[in-house]
Order: sequence, then C-alpha cells, then structure tokens
Amino acid sequence: MADWWIFRGEGEAHDRIAALPAPMPSRTFIGSPLVAAQYGEDRAAQGHLGDIEASHPLLLTDTDIDLINAAIYWRRPLLVTGKPGSGKSSLAYAIARELSLGTVLHWPITSRSELRQGLYSYDALARLEDANLARFSGAETLRPIGSYLRLGPLGTALLPHARPRVLLIDEIDKSDIDLPNDLLHVFEEGEFEIAELTRLEDATTPVPVRVTGGAAPVEVVGGRVRCNAFPIVVMTDNGERTFPPAFLRRCVRLRLEEPDAQRLASIVAAHLGSEAVDESRGLIERFLQNREEGIVATDQLLGAVYLARAAHLGTANQDELADLILAPLDTVP
Repeated sequence: MADWWIFRGEGEAHDRIAALPAPMPSRTFIGSPLVAAQYGEDRAAQGHLGDIEASHPLLLTDTDIDLINAAIYWRRPLLVTGKPGSGKSSLAYAIARELSLGTVLHWPITSRSELRQGLYSYDALARLEDANLARFSGAETLRPIGSYLRLGPLGTALLPHARPRVLLIDEIDKSDIDLPNDLLHVFEEGEFEIAELTRLEDATTPVPVRVTGGAAPVEVVGGRVRCNAFPIVVMTDNGERTFPPAFLRRCVRLRLEEPDAQRLASIVAAHLGSEAVDESRGLIERFLQNREEGIVATDQLLGAVYLARAAHLGTANQDELADLILAPLDTVP
C-alpha cells in the first residue's frame, strides 16, 4: 500500500480525503459561497457493492489504485473501460463509500443525452401554463423562476461543496458523437451558466434552485454555478467507440479486466454471504467457461447462486440452471 494513496480500495470507510493536497493552480476552483452537500439514501450503492468491507475488497491491482488516485489528485475525470461485469460502475460507489463522500450522483447516458440534461432542466411549459392561469385568474405574481429549474447530476456535482461529490457518468460510449467534446469546457472550467437566470434583469439576486438528490434548494447567484472542490468523476466505457484525443487528454484512463475466480468469489461473498462461496464453486467455474464463449455478466452469476441456494438445488439441477441463466448474452438461444 502506497503512503500517498487517498483511495486504498480496501472497502473500509475513512477520512483520508481531508489529507488531499491542494490542487495545482490550473485545477484550482474558487466557487462560493459553499453549500452543504445533500445526501439521500443510496440504494444503488447496496446493489453495486453489497456488504463489501475490508474482508471483501474490490481486488484492484496497485496500478489500478495508482490511476484512481492520480485522477483524484489531478482533479481530472477517470475514464474506466472494461467489458460488462468488470466492475466499472461499482468503482464509483466504492470510492464514495470508502472516502465517506455520500450519495453517488448518477447520470446514465443514452444516444439522446445532451450536456444540458446533465447540467440542469427548465420546465418552460409549466411556467407558461402558470402564466396563463395567473392571467385568467387575476393573480399578480408567478412562482419564482427557480421553481421551474432543477440541477442535473453534473450540475449538482459542480456546486461549490467543501468536499468533492462523486459523479458517475455511465456508459459514455453510448452518447452522441458531440457529447464528449461538449463536456470539455465544463471539465476545464469547473462551471456553467443557467441561461434562464443570466437573462434576468436583476441577475445579482440569489435564486433558489432544486438539486438532484436533495430536498432543499440551493441559491444560485448571477446564473452561474462554479465548483469549489472538483468532483470525482467516473465515466464508464464498454469499449464500443473511440473518443477524440482532446477528450482523452483531459482524462485519466483505467482499464478494468474481467473478474477472475478469486474476485468472483469476493463478489458472491459481498452480495450473498461468505457461506455462499463454497456452495457456488461449480457455478463460478461454469461462469468462467461460458465467458470464453461470449459476454456473461456478474448479475447472471449472482442470480444463479441465489436461486441455487434459495431453492436448495442439487448439483444436477445447478447444471441445468447454469445452462439457462449463465448463457452468453451475445449468442442466439
């Protein structure tokens, strides 16, 4: 274990993020005033990590942890590549849990995703309907414009927090070709504008705006959101496309290999208990065999192990179950 590591990959929560040195000048951000981070119940973390603790670490290599910490030190996004089931998304939840950084902000990417969706949304239709209703009813005022605004996962991560939020941008390789380039300015500047607020006559008045994952609105001044602690950004990539060099230059790249038998046993133990490992050796071996023929996800293995234990299936029935549940996803049944 290297002394300089902030994230150790052990699964045990600690406060080493407080020991993170100040960033270099080009990655220093001075957003203010500071806002309190709002954390909801992170059910997704339980789904990704189960009961992973120090006894069931993620089994990352030292090189993996070096790169993760480099991204944290440099305040750069971490681009994590690997096949389905290699633990790319789980890494974001592991970082947040170990560094005690609260709920992960999750932005799942599709081919229709645009930068603005990650930054904020504005319900113009609702405001128009309220304006029409006010005109017909004789009301003199409308709800504040902030009532129609909501910061997205990326926008919430860029609020001026004292400690970084963890942001998961999931499956960025599914995005439109322009999204990676659109992210460049935001990643470099650590800020963005809300056009609907910058157009106000009195742009200096704080406007309360709702945030992702929080119940209390946050005041935005001048229509600009500027970070203080750059978020720990984990972007996952299934390796289905190439990215522009300018985008890659601003990322720390990490490739996660598919889990081996030891790591699969650790995943089973974390989700289903240590006693499930010995009972699932055969299914783990079958999983590894099927993975040589095509894509098999760890969710399939967990489902097979759970069902074998819950239904008290014998070896013969487990083999039949494996044929059904552990079939490669990219083959025709």
